[in-house]
Amino acid sequence: MRTVEHLLELTQYAIEDVAERAGLPASRVAAIAEGRWTPSPEDRQRIASAFGVPVEEISWGHSMNPRNIRYRRHGLKENF
Repeated sequence: MRTVEHLLELTQYAIEDVAERAGLPASRVAAIAEGRWTPSPEDRQRIASAFGVPVEEISWGHSMNPRNIRYRRHGLKENF
């Protein structure tokens, strides 16, 4: 299985290229590639088609820890 980010590296496509082929906003494709957004089944199919691979060959889902993102943004309280 490969991530969207890995497929971008392999194909040398820009996020804008995949977004245009998939009919999705570039910001959403970027968030998916960065692991900040879990795409809907329809978006998964569109992105897989844009790369020319089956949906099953792509690893989907968050790869960033939301708790760390939240605390980095607001500051981690000591001894919580």
